[in-house]
Amino acid sequence: MKCIIISGLTLVLSACILSSCRKLVEVDGPTTSVSSKNVYNNDATAIGAITSLYVNLSNGGSVNQTELSGLSGVAGVSADELNYYAGAGDQTLAVYYQNALSSLNVGNDFWGTVYQRLYVVNAALEGLESSSRITPVVKQHLIGEAYFMRAFYYFYLVNLYGDVPLVLSTDYTVNAVIKRTPKSLVYGQIVTDLMVAQSLLGSGYLKGDGITEYSPGSEERVRPNKWAATAMLARTYFFMGRWTDAEAAATLVLSNHLSFQLESLENVFLKNNPEALWQLQPTKVGFNTQEAQWFVIPIEGPGASNPVYLSNDLLDDFETGDRRKDSWIGSVNANGTVYYYPYKYKVKRSSIADAPVTEYSTVIRLAELYLIRAESRAELGKLSDAISDVDQIRKRAGLSLIRDINPNINREDLVRLIQKEQRIELFTEWGHRWLDLKRTGKVDEVMAKVTPKKSNGGIWKSYQQYYPISSFELQSNPSLTQIVGY
Repeated sequence: MKCIIISGLTLVLSACILSSCRKLVEVDGPTTSVSSKNVYNNDATAIGAITSLYVNLSNGGSVNQTELSGLSGVAGVSADELNYYAGAGDQTLAVYYQNALSSLNVGNDFWGTVYQRLYVVNAALEGLESSSRITPVVKQHLIGEAYFMRAFYYFYLVNLYGDVPLVLSTDYTVNAVIKRTPKSLVYGQIVTDLMVAQSLLGSGYLKGDGITEYSPGSEERVRPNKWAATAMLARTYFFMGRWTDAEAAATLVLSNHLSFQLESLENVFLKNNPEALWQLQPTKVGFNTQEAQWFVIPIEGPGASNPVYLSNDLLDDFETGDRRKDSWIGSVNANGTVYYYPYKYKVKRSSIADAPVTEYSTVIRLAELYLIRAESRAELGKLSDAISDVDQIRKRAGLSLIRDINPNINREDLVRLIQKEQRIELFTEWGHRWLDLKRTGKVDEVMAKVTPKKSNGGIWKSYQQYYPISSFELQSNPSLTQIVGY
């Protein structure tokens, strides 16, 4: 793994990045390796080390195959959400789309980048916990953020690759020969880290000094807090099938009506809206979100800068009258072909350098918690409560409520309906569909039908639900084994 064989990771935030995301950073980032103790000798550079993780996610791009923010596009083409435009010329994205990945063609991928980020996290935890020169409240919060981010990265690693090496330190002698850890143990570590993060993080959103909370209504929701950790814990329990725990964690967040509430469809992806639990602030002058840059197709049609568009499989799953289809999907007619594209984020690059930023990329939002609790309650036999939760999402979408049209629905049908709502509500957001196909055990059924259409008759194989480990990573660590099948 790339992070294992390096002795230090240099974190230099250039002047242009700092000036374009000053509100996010508000302090200069470290100008030395994060393994250096000097980074954790003052508040400013320590805050900058953790902030670099968020900056990298924000800059990653929505079809980028390295930063996890790229899952919105990459996992979308792997599944049945997005089509890849053949004329775009991105051969790596094409093999993700065709479900034809191998250790040789995967290129620079999520694995290598995420383990580099984990090195930063582990170095931060070691540096912060041994430091005596950081303001105690700043130290506590930064350690909480680091534990949150480690859990966040491992959640995606284990869902993208299955069993993965559980790297919890910067000790090269251990990490250089570490083996893949069973998925169940990785999930156990994710839960542990999130519970620690929960206990350390505050309920409010902090300013760049790491101490001062924003006043209610003025929050920049760009650093994880206790509620983001609780939401991530609910998601983790949900994926583990721990329904009672998932329901309880989701309820903690959903009960906080002062901080969070469902927004109108038009406002869900605006910056700092009350549905958002954690967002990424844009860091480039003149830009809003990477999602708008990559997903919104210009009048001339898709191409290298906009290589994906929505699949008919997704479009056909919308119910008649669903307002999300009108509000969150755009279209363009290019040379007689109509292309539909994700339009959750609407503002592309502005020609005015200091134009106001109105949209932030949303990582975790309240609607997901309603759907997590709905399905968990359905699995627990609490059908009336589950209906109440999913109806919150359907009401906003302008759809008939289950309590009115089918109040006596059985558990199996209700679970299927909730999972369909998850597909529609969370499309092209951080790989939800790709991960949910695996979580629900439907990946083989769905992809056996989809893959031949995407790859000129190619045959889906079950092991393809996990991405392969690149040949570079296998050569770097002799103890690392390939996912069976590749």
